[in-house]
Amino acid sequence: MIVTDIFDKGGIIVWILAGYSFIALTILFERTLHFMFMGKPGRKIERQLLDALKQCQPEAIVNKMRGPEGRLLQGIWQASKEGIQDLNRVAIRIGSFELSNLEKGFRTLSFLGNTAPLLGLLGTIIGMIKAFMVIEQAGGQVDAQALAGGIWEAMLTTGVGLAVAIPVLLLLHLLESAADKRAQSMRNYASLMLEYLPRETQPPTTEALEATHHRDGITHAV
Repeated sequence: MIVTDIFDKGGIIVWILAGYSFIALTILFERTLHFMFMGKPGRKIERQLLDALKQCQPEAIVNKMRGPEGRLLQGIWQASKEGIQDLNRVAIRIGSFELSNLEKGFRTLSFLGNTAPLLGLLGTIIGMIKAFMVIEQAGGQVDAQALAGGIWEAMLTTGVGLAVAIPVLLLLHLLESAADKRAQSMRNYASLMLEYLPRETQPPTTEALEATHHRDGITHAV
């Protein structure tokens, strides 16, 4: 059986599943390139950032960082220079935005992966209904070989649906794991930044002093 036979025997359901595959592959390809080229902090950058924070001169290191971690720290640093007191809220806002960028397309992939088997099953049910209608019209006198051919054609769509769903869900899981790792990295860097941020960049108001007691909350909120 060749590919043209699959489309010919599977009908409209197989064509829809082919569309599923095209959309999923496009998203997966784009997300893979995004994760590959968005940049990430080097192995020594955390130590360098910590040393710079202790010396009250983190700006050079922060501006050198790339990726979502870099944009998060740059946003926190800029807010601190502008005198914003609630830096936790700034970190939450920027972190949520960066996380949504990381997870762009994930819902679509989840929808495609979860509905592809159901669509294939629908095609199988429709095919089986047609096969049994033929049996009824023939008065039960149906050649076994012809009946077997009708059944495997009906089962074809389920097989195609599973063939689409399994790799999509597997690759989606890998992308979600990569996004989770970057989200954890953002939380770690944000916590470090807020913990060691030079105090002179924040006016010593009562609100600022009280806010320092709640900075660890960023680990749960970003």
